[in-house]
Amino acid sequence: MSFFIRNKQGSGGIKRKFNGYTKTKGKTKKINKPVPDDNESIASTDEELAEENQRRNEEYESEEEEETAQEKRVRLAKQYLQHIEEEERDRAEFEEGAVARRLQEEYLEEKGRLRKTVASNYINHGEPIVLKCKEHKSSITCLCLSSNGKFLYSGSKDGSLVKWCLKEGAKLKAVKGKRKSEAGMKCVQCLAISTDGKFLVAGDSGCKHILVFCGDTLNHIKNLQGHRDSVTSLVFRRDTHTLYSGSNDRSVKVWNLGDMAYVESLFGHQNGVTSIDALARERAISSGGFDGTIRIWKIVEESQLIFNGHGGSIDTVKLINEEHFFSCGDDGQLCVWGCLKKKPLCSVLDAHGRDESNGQPMWISSIATLLNTDLVASGSRNGVIRLWQCGDSFRSLNPLFEIQLTGFVNALCFTSDGTRLIAGIGQEHRLGRWWRISEAKNSIVIIPLIQTKNK
Repeated sequence: MSFFIRNKQGSGGIKRKFNGYTKTKGKTKKINKPVPDDNESIASTDEELAEENQRRNEEYESEEEEETAQEKRVRLAKQYLQHIEEEERDRAEFEEGAVARRLQEEYLEEKGRLRKTVASNYINHGEPIVLKCKEHKSSITCLCLSSNGKFLYSGSKDGSLVKWCLKEGAKLKAVKGKRKSEAGMKCVQCLAISTDGKFLVAGDSGCKHILVFCGDTLNHIKNLQGHRDSVTSLVFRRDTHTLYSGSNDRSVKVWNLGDMAYVESLFGHQNGVTSIDALARERAISSGGFDGTIRIWKIVEESQLIFNGHGGSIDTVKLINEEHFFSCGDDGQLCVWGCLKKKPLCSVLDAHGRDESNGQPMWISSIATLLNTDLVASGSRNGVIRLWQCGDSFRSLNPLFEIQLTGFVNALCFTSDGTRLIAGIGQEHRLGRWWRISEAKNSIVIIPLIQTKNK
Protein backbone atom coordinates (compact mmCIF):
# COMPACT_ATOMS: atom_id res chain seq x y z
CA MET A 1 0.00 0.00 0.00
CA SER A 2 1.36 3.42 -0.90
CA PHE A 3 1.98 5.94 1.86
CA PHE A 4 1.46 8.85 -0.54
CA ILE A 5 -1.85 10.36 -1.61
CA ARG A 6 -1.86 11.03 -5.33
CA ASN A 7 -3.75 13.87 -7.01
CA LYS A 8 -6.66 12.99 -9.26
CA GLN A 9 -5.76 12.70 -12.90
CA GLY A 10 -7.84 14.35 -15.66
CA SER A 11 -7.58 14.36 -19.41
CA GLY A 12 -4.87 17.04 -19.31
CA GLY A 13 -2.51 15.09 -17.08
CA ILE A 14 -1.27 15.93 -13.57
CA LYS A 15 -1.45 19.61 -12.68
CA ARG A 16 0.57 21.31 -9.93
CA LYS A 17 0.47 24.98 -8.92
CA PHE A 18 3.63 26.95 -8.18
CA ASN A 19 3.12 30.56 -6.92
CA GLY A 20 0.45 31.60 -9.40
CA TYR A 21 1.57 29.41 -12.31
CA THR A 22 0.16 26.11 -13.53
CA LYS A 23 2.44 23.43 -14.91
CA THR A 24 0.85 20.84 -17.24
CA LYS A 25 2.98 18.16 -18.91
CA GLY A 26 6.10 20.30 -18.66
CA LYS A 27 4.50 23.56 -19.93
CA THR A 28 4.19 26.53 -17.59
CA LYS A 29 1.25 28.92 -17.85
CA LYS A 30 0.53 32.01 -15.74
CA ILE A 31 -2.80 32.23 -13.92
CA ASN A 32 -4.58 35.57 -13.72
CA LYS A 33 -5.84 35.81 -10.14
CA PRO A 34 -8.78 38.12 -9.36
CA VAL A 35 -7.97 41.10 -7.14
CA PRO A 36 -9.82 40.77 -3.84
CA ASP A 37 -12.14 43.49 -2.57
CA ASP A 38 -11.20 45.49 0.48
CA ASN A 39 -14.15 44.02 2.36
CA GLU A 40 -13.04 40.42 1.68
CA SER A 41 -10.50 38.64 3.81
CA ILE A 42 -7.29 37.77 2.05
CA ALA A 43 -6.37 34.04 2.21
CA SER A 44 -3.07 33.18 3.84
CA THR A 45 -0.32 31.99 1.58
CA ASP A 46 1.34 28.59 2.01
CA GLU A 47 4.35 30.30 3.60
CA GLU A 48 2.16 32.07 6.17
CA LEU A 49 0.36 28.83 7.04
CA ALA A 50 3.68 27.06 7.51
CA GLU A 51 4.95 29.86 9.77
CA GLU A 52 1.73 29.74 11.82
CA ASN A 53 1.97 25.95 12.29
CA GLN A 54 5.63 26.24 13.27
CA ARG A 55 4.80 28.94 15.83
CA ARG A 56 2.08 26.78 17.38
CA ASN A 57 4.38 23.76 17.54
CA GLU A 58 7.05 25.83 19.27
CA GLU A 59 4.51 27.08 21.82
CA TYR A 60 3.34 23.48 22.49
CA GLU A 61 6.91 22.23 22.87
CA SER A 62 7.76 25.07 25.22
CA GLU A 63 4.76 24.14 27.39
CA GLU A 64 5.90 20.51 27.47
CA GLU A 65 9.46 21.53 28.38
CA GLU A 66 8.19 23.54 31.33
CA GLU A 67 7.25 20.24 33.08
CA THR A 68 10.36 18.40 34.20
CA ALA A 69 10.63 14.61 34.40
CA GLN A 70 10.31 14.74 38.19
CA GLU A 71 7.19 16.91 38.00
CA LYS A 72 5.66 14.50 35.50
CA ARG A 73 6.23 11.55 37.84
CA VAL A 74 4.64 13.46 40.71
CA ARG A 75 1.64 14.40 38.56
CA LEU A 76 1.09 10.80 37.43
CA ALA A 77 1.47 9.52 41.00
CA LYS A 78 -1.18 11.96 42.21
CA GLN A 79 -3.54 10.84 39.44
CA TYR A 80 -3.00 7.18 40.44
CA LEU A 81 -3.65 7.93 44.11
CA GLN A 82 -6.83 9.80 43.20
CA HIS A 83 -7.97 6.82 41.13
CA ILE A 84 -7.39 4.40 44.05
CA GLU A 85 -9.21 6.68 46.49
CA GLU A 86 -12.23 6.83 44.18
CA GLU A 87 -12.30 3.01 43.88
CA GLU A 88 -12.03 2.55 47.64
CA ARG A 89 -14.84 5.04 48.29
CA ASP A 90 -17.10 3.11 45.93
CA ARG A 91 -16.91 0.11 48.22
CA ALA A 92 -19.57 -0.52 50.84
CA GLU A 93 -17.33 0.47 53.75
CA PHE A 94 -14.47 2.91 53.39
CA GLU A 95 -11.93 2.20 56.13
CA GLU A 96 -9.27 4.60 57.25
CA GLY A 97 -5.90 3.69 55.77
CA ALA A 98 -7.41 1.60 52.96
CA VAL A 99 -5.40 3.42 50.29
CA ALA A 100 -2.10 2.92 52.14
CA ARG A 101 -2.81 -0.79 52.64
CA ARG A 102 -3.66 -1.24 48.98
CA LEU A 103 -0.46 0.48 47.86
CA GLN A 104 1.57 -1.70 50.21
CA GLU A 105 -0.14 -4.85 48.90
CA GLU A 106 0.54 -3.84 45.30
CA TYR A 107 4.22 -3.27 46.11
CA LEU A 108 4.56 -6.62 47.90
CA GLU A 109 2.72 -8.39 45.06
CA GLU A 110 5.11 -6.93 42.50
CA LYS A 111 8.09 -8.13 44.55
CA GLY A 112 6.53 -11.57 45.06
CA ARG A 113 6.32 -11.18 48.83
CA LEU A 114 2.59 -10.68 49.31
CA ARG A 115 1.15 -13.57 51.30
CA LYS A 116 -2.29 -13.36 52.88
CA THR A 117 -2.95 -16.06 55.47
CA VAL A 118 -6.47 -17.21 54.68
CA ALA A 119 -6.27 -21.01 54.47
CA SER A 120 -6.97 -21.52 58.18
CA ASN A 121 -10.40 -19.89 57.65
CA TYR A 122 -11.54 -22.69 55.33
CA ILE A 123 -13.23 -25.44 57.30
CA ASN A 124 -15.36 -27.42 54.81
CA HIS A 125 -17.24 -27.31 51.54
CA GLY A 126 -20.88 -27.00 50.54
CA GLU A 127 -22.97 -29.10 48.17
CA PRO A 128 -21.31 -29.20 44.73
CA ILE A 129 -23.19 -27.70 41.76
CA VAL A 130 -22.84 -29.67 38.51
CA LEU A 131 -22.93 -27.94 35.12
CA LYS A 132 -23.62 -29.99 31.99
CA CYS A 133 -24.41 -29.19 28.38
CA LYS A 134 -25.00 -31.14 25.19
CA GLU A 135 -21.89 -29.68 23.52
CA HIS A 136 -19.51 -31.29 26.03
CA LYS A 137 -19.89 -34.97 25.10
CA SER A 138 -16.35 -35.97 26.12
CA SER A 139 -13.97 -35.27 29.00
CA ILE A 140 -13.54 -31.67 30.18
CA THR A 141 -9.88 -30.83 29.63
CA CYS A 142 -9.45 -27.16 30.61
CA LEU A 143 -11.05 -24.18 32.34
CA CYS A 144 -10.38 -20.46 32.56
CA LEU A 145 -12.08 -17.58 34.37
CA SER A 146 -12.51 -13.98 33.27
CA SER A 147 -10.67 -11.49 35.47
CA ASN A 148 -13.93 -10.06 36.84
CA GLY A 149 -15.09 -13.55 37.85
CA LYS A 150 -18.35 -13.33 35.91
CA PHE A 151 -17.64 -15.77 33.10
CA LEU A 152 -16.24 -19.28 32.93
CA TYR A 153 -14.88 -20.90 29.76
CA SER A 154 -14.53 -24.67 29.33
CA GLY A 155 -13.04 -26.92 26.66
CA SER A 156 -13.58 -30.60 25.93
CA LYS A 157 -11.98 -33.51 24.13
CA ASP A 158 -14.78 -33.43 21.55
CA GLY A 159 -13.57 -29.99 20.39
CA SER A 160 -16.40 -28.00 21.95
CA LEU A 161 -15.93 -24.65 23.66
CA VAL A 162 -18.53 -23.18 26.05
CA LYS A 163 -18.95 -19.83 27.82
CA TRP A 164 -20.86 -19.89 31.12
CA CYS A 165 -22.39 -17.27 33.40
CA LEU A 166 -20.84 -18.28 36.70
CA LYS A 167 -23.40 -16.56 38.94
CA GLU A 168 -26.40 -18.24 37.34
CA GLY A 169 -24.64 -21.43 36.25
CA ALA A 170 -26.10 -21.00 32.76
CA LYS A 171 -24.61 -21.62 29.34
CA LEU A 172 -24.29 -18.38 27.36
CA LYS A 173 -22.55 -19.34 24.12
CA ALA A 174 -21.01 -22.46 22.61
CA VAL A 175 -18.76 -23.54 19.75
CA LYS A 176 -19.48 -27.10 18.69
CA GLY A 177 -16.71 -29.59 18.09
CA LYS A 178 -16.06 -30.85 14.58
CA ARG A 179 -16.30 -34.39 13.30
CA LYS A 180 -13.31 -36.23 11.88
CA SER A 181 -14.24 -35.37 8.31
CA GLU A 182 -14.69 -31.64 9.07
CA ALA A 183 -12.20 -28.85 9.56
CA GLY A 184 -12.02 -27.16 12.98
CA MET A 185 -11.29 -28.03 16.59
CA LYS A 186 -11.28 -31.74 17.35
CA CYS A 187 -9.89 -31.70 20.91
CA VAL A 188 -9.45 -28.54 23.00
CA GLN A 189 -6.39 -29.11 25.19
CA CYS A 190 -5.93 -25.66 26.72
CA LEU A 191 -7.61 -22.27 27.12
CA ALA A 192 -6.57 -18.79 28.22
CA ILE A 193 -8.27 -15.40 28.29
CA SER A 194 -6.67 -11.95 28.38
CA THR A 195 -7.14 -9.77 31.45
CA ASP A 196 -9.42 -7.37 29.59
CA GLY A 197 -11.50 -10.28 28.22
CA LYS A 198 -10.90 -9.23 24.62
CA PHE A 199 -9.16 -12.40 23.43
CA LEU A 200 -9.85 -16.05 24.21
CA VAL A 201 -7.29 -18.51 22.84
CA ALA A 202 -7.50 -22.28 22.49
CA GLY A 203 -5.05 -25.05 21.65
CA ASP A 204 -6.31 -27.99 19.59
CA SER A 205 -4.61 -31.39 19.48
CA GLY A 206 -5.97 -31.88 15.96
CA CYS A 207 -3.87 -29.05 14.50
CA LYS A 208 -0.71 -27.03 15.16
CA HIS A 209 -2.44 -23.66 15.40
CA ILE A 210 -3.57 -21.39 18.22
CA LEU A 211 -7.17 -20.39 17.62
CA VAL A 212 -8.07 -16.84 18.66
CA PHE A 213 -11.70 -16.01 19.54
CA CYS A 214 -13.53 -12.93 20.73
CA GLY A 215 -13.99 -13.35 24.48
CA ASP A 216 -17.47 -11.84 24.36
CA THR A 217 -19.06 -13.48 21.30
CA LEU A 218 -16.78 -16.52 20.77
CA ASN A 219 -16.47 -15.48 17.12
CA HIS A 220 -13.33 -16.84 15.50
CA ILE A 221 -10.78 -14.08 14.77
CA LYS A 222 -7.57 -15.69 13.55
CA ASN A 223 -5.28 -18.72 13.67
CA LEU A 224 -1.73 -18.19 14.93
CA GLN A 225 0.63 -20.50 13.04
CA GLY A 226 4.18 -21.42 14.01
CA HIS A 227 4.21 -24.53 16.19
CA ARG A 228 5.21 -27.82 14.55
CA ASP A 229 3.02 -29.98 16.82
CA SER A 230 -0.15 -29.65 18.88
CA VAL A 231 -0.41 -26.77 21.37
CA THR A 232 -0.77 -28.11 24.92
CA SER A 233 -0.68 -25.02 27.15
CA LEU A 234 -1.48 -21.29 26.94
CA VAL A 235 -1.30 -18.31 29.29
CA PHE A 236 -1.54 -14.51 28.98
CA ARG A 237 0.82 -12.22 30.80
CA ARG A 238 -1.37 -10.23 33.19
CA ASP A 239 -2.74 -6.87 31.98
CA THR A 240 -1.20 -7.34 28.53
CA HIS A 241 -1.93 -9.01 25.20
CA THR A 242 1.34 -10.97 25.38
CA LEU A 243 0.65 -14.69 25.02
CA TYR A 244 2.93 -17.62 25.93
CA SER A 245 2.28 -21.03 24.37
CA GLY A 246 3.75 -24.48 24.96
CA SER A 247 3.65 -27.35 22.49
CA ASN A 248 4.55 -30.97 21.94
CA ASP A 249 7.24 -29.68 19.57
CA ARG A 250 9.23 -28.93 22.80
CA SER A 251 9.20 -25.16 22.33
CA VAL A 252 7.67 -22.17 24.09
CA LYS A 253 6.59 -19.30 21.84
CA VAL A 254 5.81 -15.66 22.56
CA TRP A 255 3.03 -13.83 20.68
CA ASN A 256 1.66 -10.30 20.61
CA LEU A 257 -2.10 -10.46 20.08
CA GLY A 258 -2.37 -6.69 19.80
CA ASP A 259 -0.72 -7.08 16.39
CA MET A 260 -1.63 -10.77 15.94
CA ALA A 261 2.09 -11.37 15.50
CA TYR A 262 4.70 -13.97 16.42
CA VAL A 263 7.53 -12.58 18.57
CA GLU A 264 10.07 -15.32 19.36
CA SER A 265 10.67 -18.98 20.26
CA LEU A 266 12.26 -20.38 23.41
CA PHE A 267 14.06 -23.73 23.26
CA GLY A 268 15.44 -26.00 25.98
CA HIS A 269 12.88 -28.67 26.88
CA GLN A 270 13.78 -32.17 25.73
CA ASN A 271 10.19 -33.36 25.64
CA GLY A 272 6.76 -31.91 24.92
CA VAL A 273 5.67 -28.99 27.11
CA THR A 274 2.73 -30.01 29.31
CA SER A 275 1.94 -26.82 31.24
CA ILE A 276 2.78 -23.11 31.31
CA ASP A 277 1.97 -20.23 33.65
CA ALA A 278 2.76 -16.52 34.04
CA LEU A 279 1.75 -13.50 36.13
CA ALA A 280 2.68 -9.82 35.67
CA ARG A 281 6.43 -10.12 35.17
CA GLU A 282 7.87 -10.56 31.70
CA ARG A 283 8.65 -14.24 32.13
CA ALA A 284 6.97 -17.63 31.91
CA ILE A 285 7.30 -20.93 33.74
CA SER A 286 6.80 -24.28 31.99
CA SER A 287 7.04 -28.02 32.61
CA GLY A 288 8.59 -30.41 30.13
CA GLY A 289 6.64 -33.58 30.85
CA PHE A 290 8.89 -36.61 30.71
CA ASP A 291 12.11 -34.58 30.52
CA GLY A 292 11.53 -34.08 34.26
CA THR A 293 12.37 -30.36 34.27
CA ILE A 294 10.66 -27.09 35.08
CA ARG A 295 12.04 -23.99 33.37
CA ILE A 296 11.63 -20.30 34.14
CA TRP A 297 12.09 -18.28 30.97
CA LYS A 298 13.45 -14.78 31.60
CA ILE A 299 12.34 -13.07 28.41
CA VAL A 300 14.21 -9.78 28.85
CA GLU A 301 17.50 -11.38 29.99
CA GLU A 302 17.18 -14.08 27.28
CA SER A 303 18.02 -16.76 29.86
CA GLN A 304 16.37 -19.67 31.62
CA LEU A 305 16.49 -21.36 35.04
CA ILE A 306 16.19 -25.16 35.23
CA PHE A 307 14.60 -27.03 38.17
CA ASN A 308 14.73 -30.82 38.74
CA GLY A 309 12.92 -32.76 41.41
CA HIS A 310 10.22 -35.12 40.13
CA GLY A 311 10.64 -38.81 39.41
CA GLY A 312 8.21 -38.97 36.50
CA SER A 313 6.29 -36.80 34.09
CA ILE A 314 5.56 -33.28 35.34
CA ASP A 315 2.01 -32.53 34.24
CA THR A 316 1.23 -29.14 35.79
CA VAL A 317 2.99 -26.04 37.12
CA LYS A 318 1.16 -23.19 38.85
CA LEU A 319 2.39 -19.90 40.33
CA ILE A 320 1.00 -18.74 43.68
CA ASN A 321 2.95 -15.47 43.58
CA GLU A 322 5.84 -14.05 41.59
CA GLU A 323 8.45 -15.97 43.61
CA HIS A 324 6.83 -19.35 44.43
CA PHE A 325 5.12 -22.08 42.42
CA PHE A 326 3.78 -25.64 42.64
CA SER A 327 4.22 -28.71 40.48
CA CYS A 328 2.70 -32.18 40.26
CA GLY A 329 2.77 -35.26 38.06
CA ASP A 330 2.37 -38.99 37.74
CA ASP A 331 4.86 -39.72 40.55
CA GLY A 332 2.26 -38.55 43.10
CA GLN A 333 4.42 -35.72 44.47
CA LEU A 334 3.14 -32.24 45.21
CA CYS A 335 6.12 -29.87 45.28
CA VAL A 336 6.55 -26.25 46.38
CA TRP A 337 9.37 -24.26 44.78
CA GLY A 338 11.08 -20.92 45.26
CA CYS A 339 12.44 -19.19 42.19
CA LEU A 340 15.87 -18.76 43.81
CA LYS A 341 16.42 -22.41 44.80
CA LYS A 342 16.97 -25.35 42.47
CA LYS A 343 15.46 -27.89 44.89
CA PRO A 344 11.87 -27.96 46.20
CA LEU A 345 11.21 -26.01 49.39
CA CYS A 346 8.75 -28.76 50.32
CA SER A 347 7.68 -32.07 48.76
CA VAL A 348 4.71 -34.18 49.83
CA LEU A 349 5.25 -37.79 48.73
CA ASP A 350 2.09 -39.71 47.82
CA ALA A 351 0.07 -36.54 48.35
CA HIS A 352 -3.10 -38.37 47.27
CA GLY A 353 -2.16 -41.79 48.58
CA ARG A 354 -1.55 -44.94 46.54
CA ASP A 355 -3.64 -46.94 44.13
CA GLU A 356 -4.93 -50.03 45.95
CA SER A 357 -4.99 -52.09 42.75
CA ASN A 358 -1.29 -51.73 41.85
CA GLY A 359 0.34 -49.94 44.78
CA GLN A 360 1.51 -47.03 42.61
CA PRO A 361 1.28 -43.40 43.77
CA MET A 362 -2.00 -41.77 42.81
CA TRP A 363 -1.50 -39.56 39.76
CA ILE A 364 -1.99 -35.83 40.53
CA SER A 365 -3.50 -34.26 37.43
CA SER A 366 -4.25 -30.61 38.35
CA ILE A 367 -3.42 -27.75 40.72
CA ALA A 368 -5.18 -24.49 41.63
CA THR A 369 -3.71 -21.67 43.71
CA LEU A 370 -5.45 -18.69 45.29
CA LEU A 371 -2.99 -15.98 44.24
CA ASN A 372 -0.89 -14.28 46.93
CA THR A 373 -2.32 -16.43 49.73
CA ASP A 374 -1.44 -19.69 51.43
CA LEU A 375 -4.28 -21.76 49.91
CA VAL A 376 -3.72 -24.52 47.32
CA ALA A 377 -5.89 -27.29 45.86
CA SER A 378 -4.78 -30.45 44.04
CA GLY A 379 -6.83 -32.96 42.06
CA SER A 380 -6.12 -36.59 41.34
CA ARG A 381 -7.19 -39.17 38.77
CA ASN A 382 -9.37 -40.89 41.38
CA GLY A 383 -11.62 -37.82 41.70
CA VAL A 384 -10.26 -36.61 45.04
CA ILE A 385 -9.59 -32.89 45.50
CA ARG A 386 -7.49 -31.89 48.48
CA LEU A 387 -7.04 -28.41 49.92
CA TRP A 388 -3.70 -27.49 51.50
CA GLN A 389 -2.34 -24.74 53.71
CA CYS A 390 1.19 -23.49 53.03
CA GLY A 391 3.36 -23.07 56.11
CA ASP A 392 5.78 -20.25 56.88
CA SER A 393 8.08 -19.37 53.96
CA PHE A 394 6.30 -22.08 51.91
CA ARG A 395 8.42 -24.78 53.58
CA SER A 396 5.52 -27.04 54.56
CA LEU A 397 2.11 -28.16 53.30
CA ASN A 398 -0.65 -29.10 55.72
CA PRO A 399 -3.88 -30.80 54.53
CA LEU A 400 -7.15 -29.03 55.33
CA PHE A 401 -9.93 -31.27 53.96
CA GLU A 402 -10.81 -33.20 50.82
CA ILE A 403 -13.68 -33.35 48.33
CA GLN A 404 -14.67 -36.66 46.76
CA LEU A 405 -15.83 -36.67 43.12
CA THR A 406 -15.77 -39.35 40.42
CA GLY A 407 -13.43 -39.16 37.43
CA PHE A 408 -10.22 -37.42 36.41
CA VAL A 409 -9.87 -33.95 37.89
CA ASN A 410 -8.38 -32.45 34.73
CA ALA A 411 -8.66 -28.77 35.68
CA LEU A 412 -9.03 -26.67 38.82
CA CYS A 413 -9.41 -22.94 39.46
CA PHE A 414 -10.40 -20.69 42.37
CA THR A 415 -12.64 -17.67 41.96
CA SER A 416 -10.71 -14.49 42.78
CA ASP A 417 -12.57 -14.02 46.08
CA GLY A 418 -11.83 -17.59 47.15
CA THR A 419 -15.46 -18.49 47.80
CA ARG A 420 -15.69 -21.22 45.15
CA LEU A 421 -13.48 -23.89 43.63
CA ILE A 422 -14.30 -25.03 40.09
CA ALA A 423 -13.30 -28.45 38.75
CA GLY A 424 -13.33 -29.90 35.24
CA ILE A 425 -14.15 -33.61 35.40
CA GLY A 426 -13.64 -36.22 32.69
CA GLN A 427 -13.67 -39.94 32.11
CA GLU A 428 -10.13 -39.70 30.69
CA HIS A 429 -6.95 -37.78 31.42
CA ARG A 430 -6.71 -34.52 29.48
CA LEU A 431 -3.46 -35.46 27.71
CA GLY A 432 -4.22 -39.05 26.68
CA ARG A 433 -6.45 -42.10 26.72
CA TRP A 434 -4.48 -44.58 28.78
CA TRP A 435 -7.57 -45.75 30.69
CA ARG A 436 -11.17 -44.75 31.19
CA ILE A 437 -13.45 -44.30 34.23
CA SER A 438 -16.79 -45.24 32.74
CA GLU A 439 -18.90 -44.26 35.78
CA ALA A 440 -17.60 -40.67 35.70
CA LYS A 441 -19.69 -37.84 34.23
CA ASN A 442 -18.04 -35.35 31.89
CA SER A 443 -19.03 -32.14 33.65
CA ILE A 444 -18.02 -28.96 35.44
CA VAL A 445 -18.41 -28.94 39.21
CA ILE A 446 -18.67 -25.72 41.24
CA ILE A 447 -17.76 -26.31 44.89
CA PRO A 448 -18.77 -23.65 47.47
CA LEU A 449 -16.11 -23.28 50.17
CA ILE A 450 -17.23 -22.74 53.75
CA GLN A 451 -15.20 -20.27 55.82
CA THR A 452 -15.30 -19.14 59.42
CA LYS A 453 -16.98 -15.82 60.12
CA ASN A 454 -13.83 -14.20 61.48
CA LYS A 455 -12.24 -14.18 58.03
